Amino acid sequence: MKQNKTTVFIVGAIAALLLPLLLQSFGNAWVRIADMALIYVMLALGLNIVVGFAGLLDLGYVAFFAVGAYVYGLMASPHLTETFPAIAAMFPDGLHMPLWMILPVAAAVAGFFGMLLGAPTLKLRGDYLAIVTLGFGEIIRVFLNNLDQPLNVTNGPKGLGQIDSLKFFGINLGKPLEVLGFEVASVSLYYYLFLVLVVISVVLCHRMELSRIGRAWMAIREDEIAAKAMGINTRNMKLLAFGMGATFGGVSGTLFAAFQGFVSPESFSLMESVMIVAMVVLGGIGHLPGVILGAVLLSALPEVLRYLAGPLQAMTGGRLDSAILRQLLIAVAMIAVMLSRPRGLWPSPEHGKSLKAK
Repeated sequence: MKQNKTTVFIVGAIAALLLPLLLQSFGNAWVRIADMALIYVMLALGLNIVVGFAGLLDLGYVAFFAVGAYVYGLMASPHLTETFPAIAAMFPDGLHMPLWMILPVAAAVAGFFGMLLGAPTLKLRGDYLAIVTLGFGEIIRVFLNNLDQPLNVTNGPKGLGQIDSLKFFGINLGKPLEVLGFEVASVSLYYYLFLVLVVISVVLCHRMELSRIGRAWMAIREDEIAAKAMGINTRNMKLLAFGMGATFGGVSGTLFAAFQGFVSPESFSLMESVMIVAMVVLGGIGHLPGVILGAVLLSALPEVLRYLAGPLQAMTGGRLDSAILRQLLIAVAMIAVMLSRPRGLWPSPEHGKSLKAK
């Protein structure tokens, strides 16, 4: 059994390494889909800490994604130096901070906002918690959309452009790299960086799940009153869950901003939060392999269905809009999956064990 798991792991690792090179032959657009899927995997892993481990429904998670993206956008673009003369005097060559400096700052700022959100919601549960977190996500988006007056910090609805691409060990990921006569596209270089960070994220989440803190989160998820009676500091544990989940969101936002080269408030709408929650629920709440599967499917499926929506639109004589048809196909697929597998595509084997015992 252990040998079979090792074989599956090795085959999966080889497939993950070769995937961008294979997709690259069909066009860079397919590699971009894989890149965005990895970013959403990191987002889903972060939300799984809050929703899956601690059982706290968070509908404003995209706010931390936005915070990380804007931190990178401000620290690696000419916007601040063009807007504020004092900053331009301090950085005459422009504000182009490297990734290793921005990443901890983005993670810390997002984590701070996560605990800021968690503090007033400690006594809320269920629907009330969902409504408050939803409002928090919208407040951040509106804040970013309007913070171009009186001081132009975020550039408002115009967004931030000319954001630096990532540079890793002297390699500019924004430009193709030639290796042994084979050209590796820029999107493929980003893929490998994102893959490394996803692996690190999975390891961290797995270790947290098995740790004393992870067991405390799960105790709160199953019965908060019983957990408190057993001596667990539920207040601190909830704050830690919000902060840790938000940290993953901030890191993901940093990578998103560098990959896109542009960020605007439109990228962080309520629909994005709903999709990230759907990834966790569809894959299997609290189960890391299920969460990864749900994130990959729901991030890649809309793009793949573009190629299916076009012919279906042609069959109806153009009476159906392809974008609406694509959303309809996704909705039908999600409803079918949830009806056939209500606990998710790959649920945790231990989740619901107590219910079965009854």
